[in-house]
Amino acid sequence: MFSTLSILAAASTATSYTDSIDQWRQKREATLKADSGWLTLAGLIWLQEGANTVGSGAGSAIRLARGPARVGVIEYKDKKASFRAETGVAVTVNGKQATQIALKSDDGDAKPDLIETGDFTFFVIHRGERDAIRLKDKHSEYRKAFTGLHWFPVKQDYRVVAKWVAYEKPKLLTVPNILGEIEHNPSPGYALFPLQGKELRLDPVVEDGTLFFIFRDLTAGKETYPSGRFLHSEMPKDGKVILDFNEAYNPPCAFTPYATCPLPPKQNRLAIRIEAGELNYGHH
Repeated sequence: MFSTLSILAAASTATSYTDSIDQWRQKREATLKADSGWLTLAGLIWLQEGANTVGSGAGSAIRLARGPARVGVIEYKDKKASFRAETGVAVTVNGKQATQIALKSDDGDAKPDLIETGDFTFFVIHRGERDAIRLKDKHSEYRKAFTGLHWFPVKQDYRVVAKWVAYEKPKLLTVPNILGEIEHNPSPGYALFPLQGKELRLDPVVEDGTLFFIFRDLTAGKETYPSGRFLHSEMPKDGKVILDFNEAYNPPCAFTPYATCPLPPKQNRLAIRIEAGELNYGHH
C-alpha cells in the first residue's frame, strides 16, 4: 500500500512539474507574440549626426511602412538625441501627447523614452559606442508569419540544483554581441553543477532581479539556435541556484534580423548536449 501511494505521489509530482513548464512555455510564446514583443521589430537604424527624419516618405531616415509621409525629426548631436513631432501628426511619448522632447536611451539601467504613432513605436538604444533607433510595428512581417515555438520534451533531470560560488565583489564578464562589439557586464559569481557525468560551470549577469545565463551547448546549430540560448534563474539562496534547462529559450535574433543579441561568453560554451528547452525556430 505504501509503495503504491509513493508511486502515485511521484507520478502526481511529475505531472505537476510538467504542467508548470507547459504553462511557462505558453506564457513565453504569448509574450513573444504580444504588441510589444520581439516579433514586432521592424527596423534597426543607426543615428546619423544631424537631422534624422521619421515617416513613410521616400527620403526618411527612419522609414515607416505606412502612415504620414513625415512624422517628425530626431536631432542627433554629440551623442544626444531629441525628437520634434510634425505639426498635426498624432504622436505620444511615454503615453502622453508631446511635440518635442530630449530622448533617453536604454543605456545602463535606464528605460528609453517610447515614441508612438499609429501602429509604430520607436526609441533610442545604445550599443557599444553607437546609438540607434529600434523600430516596432504591430503589423510586422515577422509577427504575421510566426508559426509557433517548438520544444524538447520536458525532462525533470534537466532541472539542476547548482552550487553558487559568489565573488567578494562583482567581476566583469566579457560578453560579445552579434554586431561584433564587446561589452563588460558585472557578474556576482558563478554556478557549478554536475550533468552527464561532468562538472560544469556557467557565469551569469544580473537582469531584472534574476540571474541571466547566456550559454551554448552541442545541440547548437543542429536542434537549437546556432549562437546559443538564454536561461534565467532566481537569485541564489543558501548557496544554491536552480537551473531549469527546460526553460532555456532562444534569443530574439532567432526571429528577427533587427535584434542586437549578446553571445555566450567563452566559459559558457558547454561540451555536452542539453536536450531540453526551446528548439531552433522552424525546427520540428
